[in-house]
Amino acid sequence: MINRKYLGILLALLFIGCSDLEEVPLGQLSPDGLINSPEDVQTLINGSIGNMATEAYWGRKLSLSIMLRSDMVSIGDQGTPGRRQDVDRFSMTSDNGMVTALWPRAYQVIAGTNEALAAVATLDAPAEQIDPIAGQAHFFRAYTYYHLVRLFEDIPYLDTPVENIDDAKSISKTPAEQVYANIIADLERAKEMLPNTQQVRSLPSKATAAGFLASVHLTLGDFQNAYNEAKFVIDGEADFNLGLATDFQELFDHSKQAGLNEFLLSLDFNGFSEGDDGRDYTPALTGIRANERGDIGGGWSVAVPTINVYNSWDGRDYRKAVSLDTTGIFGGEELFFDRFPEFDSRNIQSAYIAKYTRAIGPTGTGNGRASSLNYALMRYAEVLLIAAEALNEISPGSGEAAAYVNRVRARARAGNGSDFPADVTGGMSQVEFRDMVLEERKWELAFEFKRWYDIKRRQLGPEVFGPGSLEPQPNFDPSRDYLFPLPFDELDRNPNLGPNNPGY
Repeated sequence: MINRKYLGILLALLFIGCSDLEEVPLGQLSPDGLINSPEDVQTLINGSIGNMATEAYWGRKLSLSIMLRSDMVSIGDQGTPGRRQDVDRFSMTSDNGMVTALWPRAYQVIAGTNEALAAVATLDAPAEQIDPIAGQAHFFRAYTYYHLVRLFEDIPYLDTPVENIDDAKSISKTPAEQVYANIIADLERAKEMLPNTQQVRSLPSKATAAGFLASVHLTLGDFQNAYNEAKFVIDGEADFNLGLATDFQELFDHSKQAGLNEFLLSLDFNGFSEGDDGRDYTPALTGIRANERGDIGGGWSVAVPTINVYNSWDGRDYRKAVSLDTTGIFGGEELFFDRFPEFDSRNIQSAYIAKYTRAIGPTGTGNGRASSLNYALMRYAEVLLIAAEALNEISPGSGEAAAYVNRVRARARAGNGSDFPADVTGGMSQVEFRDMVLEERKWELAFEFKRWYDIKRRQLGPEVFGPGSLEPQPNFDPSRDYLFPLPFDELDRNPNLGPNNPGY
């Protein structure tokens, strides 16, 4: 039975930020008639995706947190709210506003998928109509839990609608091992049910499910299954209509994204928002204060790469030029980043992230907020690098693993017609190849919200936050800081969620 109170909230959020999904006038969606057809279930799923395109989830709270937690991005403006600085400096507590806002929004996404799957069970329709839609619900439930379990570890796992508030107040945590098992089961179901391709990249395909299965297995250190799932995607490249974009810059150009085959999954923003729903803040957070370029009103200088990132990134790499802005426009004059603070003291003397400010298209509000840019939640280049990393763990010295890296590097070379980065050749030890792939991921996927999870799964914290690193962080404590704290308010409402994670 549908939880009517939740349904009312869900309907109010439908389609916000989901520009490529079919809109249905809300007046036609009465609760009693909502689940009469597969199309009605799709409406529920669209509403669930809409919860992702909000400030409390991908718009700012999740995306900014995992970006700052990496060793590639730090705080620029020292006057930015302390909750952001605490995430970056490993000094956050359980009342940190980034966490307390993220947690309930993530569970709203999950609630929507659970409602959709419950609705599916009430329908008498052919499997060929129901399965592709149910597969989406399985996928997005797994996707959301995948973020939560990596951030918090043991968490409540809900796979049915919660209809009784008293029951919700007594839910206990599920061990991370079981959460991962459930994620894998959902992704395997999605892989079976989803089509090879979708009309839009904001909906998952069979390859999307397999790509995330590869990522989950890689995270768990199950390298054989990680390779198997990545190879499934690679072998089906033509059937899944996948391929690397010819020009790396096009991946971050709103006008080119729709024609690319590299995204396995994207989150769409549409240049329009209602309040914080449908609004992405990454352009504002990463933009240069007072910068006149792009006529978006400049940015907020919050999430900024350290100068060590700029200095350590080889200048011959085309991806550096695409990923970083070294100049800004001030008073009509183009100036190098050493002069940025002259025009606003909140700027720092460093190159800024360009991926989310250079070609974002029409925006709904100032500073680039509510942009037209789509965010790649997984790209085909990542699948190639997963295959390479996993195969190296299974069969060191594999020419096949090197070939996957070389496909990614060839695209980088093509951008500026240079011979850098060179192809990977034989002679690397297993450890050397492992380190090389992680470095390749660092540059290829720079600022795309992947680096923190790489640091966590490979337990690299003491190395990447130690003296002489890209971003020294003396507060980093490996016994505490690979996990976020559980939100204090959730623990207050439900003591069964305790105790909090170690150190909090």
